[in-house]
Amino acid sequence: MDAKEMLEVFGGFDPAEHQGEAHQRWGHTDAYRESARRTSEYTKSDWKRLGAEADEINQAFLELLGVGIPSDSDAAMAAAERHRDHISKWFYDCSPEIHVGLGEMYAADPRFTENIDKAMKGLAAYMSAAILANSVG
Repeated sequence: MDAKEMLEVFGGFDPAEHQGEAHQRWGHTDAYRESARRTSEYTKSDWKRLGAEADEINQAFLELLGVGIPSDSDAAMAAAERHRDHISKWFYDCSPEIHVGLGEMYAADPRFTENIDKAMKGLAAYMSAAILANSVG
């Protein structure tokens, strides 16, 4: 896809802005290389389908958080597992250990927290806790 299509698919977010940092931090990993290989072949339609699936998973987390369901509940852990499966399906094999690391980053990196919490304050921390609970549950 060209830059215009990328902005259209990602709602104004430009993943290229973070490509250098991502390569520096994870470029040496098999997961990064696998993700780069897979995503290089995705069409605009693939990205839209991927995004729709991600939105469904995020909506599940939002609904649970919104009604006060604990992050270590079966429902929250099921949403966390759907999240992990989504990453494995579209990007790389996301082991429970890698998933916990992602969850920690969601809550610890203010850029991730701010972006995730746009949907609902506390969502990043909730997702992180659900991911952790799912990994040990």
